[in-house]
Amino acid sequence: MPVKPWSGIRDAVAFGAPCAQPLLGMWNARDALSSKEDCLFLNVITPVWPPKEPLPVMLWIHGGSNTGGTASSALYKDGTLAQHGVLLVTVNYRLGVFGFFAHPELTRESPHHASGNYGLLDQIAALRWVVDNIAKFGGDSSNITLFGQSAGAQDTGILMTSPLSKDKFQRAIAESGSPFNQTLSLAEAEQAGQKFAASLKAPSDDGAIKFLRQLSKQDLLKGVARHGNEEGPSFGPIVDAWVIPRWPVEIFAAGQEAPIPMMIGTTTREFSWTGSLTEARKTIQEFSGNHGSQALTLYGLAGEAEGTSDPFYGSGADQWVADIAFRCPVLNQAALHQAAHQSTYEYEFDHAIPGQEAQGAIHSADLPYVFGYYPKTGNIGGKFEDADFKLADMMETYWTNFAKKGNPNGGALSNWPEFAASQSYIQFMQDGSVKTAAALRKPYCDLYREILKERTNKNK
Repeated sequence: MPVKPWSGIRDAVAFGAPCAQPLLGMWNARDALSSKEDCLFLNVITPVWPPKEPLPVMLWIHGGSNTGGTASSALYKDGTLAQHGVLLVTVNYRLGVFGFFAHPELTRESPHHASGNYGLLDQIAALRWVVDNIAKFGGDSSNITLFGQSAGAQDTGILMTSPLSKDKFQRAIAESGSPFNQTLSLAEAEQAGQKFAASLKAPSDDGAIKFLRQLSKQDLLKGVARHGNEEGPSFGPIVDAWVIPRWPVEIFAAGQEAPIPMMIGTTTREFSWTGSLTEARKTIQEFSGNHGSQALTLYGLAGEAEGTSDPFYGSGADQWVADIAFRCPVLNQAALHQAAHQSTYEYEFDHAIPGQEAQGAIHSADLPYVFGYYPKTGNIGGKFEDADFKLADMMETYWTNFAKKGNPNGGALSNWPEFAASQSYIQFMQDGSVKTAAALRKPYCDLYREILKERTNKNK
């Protein structure tokens, strides 16, 4: 519901608390320590005040598996992106069990016969707030670009399909994420919710939600930590027939997503395979079904083979993880959006964080260059130098050009072609240069589409 009005001056000299979240690793340790349930804040960052004319708005949805992170990270708020002539808004939203918990009792309570997706509803509320209020901060409410990375990119794609939001913004940028995977049915989400409630000793009858509402934030997060050791996603976006009316891939395939320009892409490495090759072969076979032998051969993992290594993409098992979880869903989304006759621009980020060249361009390695902020420590920390600053300025210019006019090109920048029938894309290279290519990972993503068809038909 909308925030209650207040009189007088509201104290906004400090950033609001991160939303309640468990400790997931060093990347969110500070956020987890200071997190609270009272967390629905957004930040407005303007390059100049007052602006001479209304500025294009870029509304950021942070990543973190819809389970961790915050809008107030220095990475997002302290860089130079806004200095390229845009007004930047960063948004907190409820996470994990607080943001995506579904349960049959909650579904029965709801006038929409749905539960979960509270985090998405927070994002939609923020989007509506921006439409209604951003002019007071110098922003153009008719020129809003929704953009996000990882789970934030997944959520951006979802909001392109939701009837509650898809007419509220004019452009979209998705970095390393797609709504075509890791989305649950309402039945699956309710079952996961019942299982979680049972793990906390909640009554099995209609008293479960009353019981859970009496628990503290700490009790729930401790339960999440225990529950998180089990396989499969417990909390995430849900096809609930209200916020998400149908599977997002079906909406894109029907050309019924938001009819707006879209920029989308991935890094070369994303995440690496952490298990043994035996485990990799088993996982590939299980995921690929009747295409298992073809998949194992394509990645060089048939029999006892150790996989086909690539200087950009890593080992065969590493390639499989990045293709299935990121690259191929993103490519599929780009192809379907282009088929709906909407302007689409694809990129691949091939530039490793300085000092991490052996790892390649891992998941989130693009963020310092998109925001113009250079961490010294952490998983994307390094010793950034002039070549990095130049690459960042180039990418910030592409991103903000797109926000201003729906096309990243302009000025002295290298031409970024539309995706189009040739599936063209741009590469940001290790040396800071830009290259264009076409049909990224075509044999691998063609196979992914065949596997997806088979899995979809099985679930019908």
